[in-house]
Amino acid sequence: MRSVRARAALGATLVVAVALVAAGLAVLTVLRGNLTERAGLEAEVAAREVAGQIALGVPYTDLELDDEETHPVQVTDEAGRVVAVSKDLEAVSGTGTDEVAPTSSAPARDDDEADDDDDPARSEVSSGTPDFVNGTATVDGESADYRFAAVEVTTDRDVTLTVHAGAPLAAEQEAVDTVRNAMLTGLPLMLLVVAVVTWMVTRRALRPVEGIRRELAAITASEDLGRRVPEPGSRDEIARLARTTNETLAVLEASVDRQRRFVADASHELRSPIASLRTQLEVGEAHPELLDVPGAVADTVRLQVLAADLLLLARLDAGERPANAVVDLGALVREEVSQRPADRLPPEVSVADPGSYDVVGSRGQLARVVGNLLDNAQRHAESSVAVTVRPDGGEVLVEVTDDGAGVAPAEQDRIFERFVRLDDARSRDDGGAGLGLAIARDVANRHGGTLTVSTAPGGGARFTLRLPVAPVARPEPG
Repeated sequence: MRSVRARAALGATLVVAVALVAAGLAVLTVLRGNLTERAGLEAEVAAREVAGQIALGVPYTDLELDDEETHPVQVTDEAGRVVAVSKDLEAVSGTGTDEVAPTSSAPARDDDEADDDDDPARSEVSSGTPDFVNGTATVDGESADYRFAAVEVTTDRDVTLTVHAGAPLAAEQEAVDTVRNAMLTGLPLMLLVVAVVTWMVTRRALRPVEGIRRELAAITASEDLGRRVPEPGSRDEIARLARTTNETLAVLEASVDRQRRFVADASHELRSPIASLRTQLEVGEAHPELLDVPGAVADTVRLQVLAADLLLLARLDAGERPANAVVDLGALVREEVSQRPADRLPPEVSVADPGSYDVVGSRGQLARVVGNLLDNAQRHAESSVAVTVRPDGGEVLVEVTDDGAGVAPAEQDRIFERFVRLDDARSRDDGGAGLGLAIARDVANRHGGTLTVSTAPGGGARFTLRLPVAPVARPEPG
């Protein structure tokens, strides 16, 4: 069953069916209990009426049992012998004995003894709760189910008799059968209504989902990420799903566009050094004396650096996680500066002391960030480049400042985009490929930090790298 509508309709129908069956059984149980209790009350009243006559000394043969067709009566002594029964009682069960005729050996009571009895205190009807039992009785050829009540009575001769009187259960059975038949008839109809209504409601609720599915299928077929799925006007989960889907499509479209631009720009940047290198090699092959070896080496180095940058960006885009090594950022900055003896302007390094400069990450990638920031400062500075490392709360700050023209506020976010070179850095020889700052910010973000640019007090550019301080390892208890 692959349809959500079908599963929802089936599930709702099963739940309602279980609930209705449970409720129906409870109703039938309560109804049967109430009607049985009422029949027992009627039987008790009839039994106490007969017991009252016996207590008053009425002879067994003169007991008034006018309602014997509705309430069959059987009177037994302590030995279980029948002393009196109602008229036309042909068979009985459930009262303790199946006899329906008075036993000759049972204690008799004549009229003279009844007339001479002037001591009513010795006759007593039990006031306790009678015993109830279900049984059957055949009266005048017709058998039926009865609810029997047993009431004890003590005669003036100190003989304990038990009066069994029954009340018919036909009304109870008829009422229960009527309710049961009504439930059996109405249950399928109600379940059918529930299934149909659930199917229609689910179909209406899932109609926007089908629209979303069709539009996504069309987007997949056309590969047009500029299209969007329809958003219903409701504020339910489906509307939120549509909005989330459109947000995902927007992010995917931006990612694909960025990837396309990246490929195009990378191809453009690679084409120039490759073409220049090929030209020099072809000229050198035809005229060895004209081969510009330094130029070919420079183009090869530039090509190698660009390929390394593209490879690092590809790894960053693939979600490569940095290493978990602890790196002393102050020592790293000093090391990077010491390895740049050929810089046009030797950087001034200032590391605040004391301070904790340990961060967690990849030493190679962090060194790449510092190197790229120094390269950028060397490219734009006029007379000085300064590097400062200092703690700032739970972070380590690395600031690289130059006294160049600075970065206009409108360009401060744009310079971190890939292959972006401002107008004063368009030269391929001096401006690079425009990947250094983009790589630096991506690496900073991967390490849980930030890289921003602002205007230095002297008017140049100040790049600020912020990285969280490495957590201090707690010593294990000895």
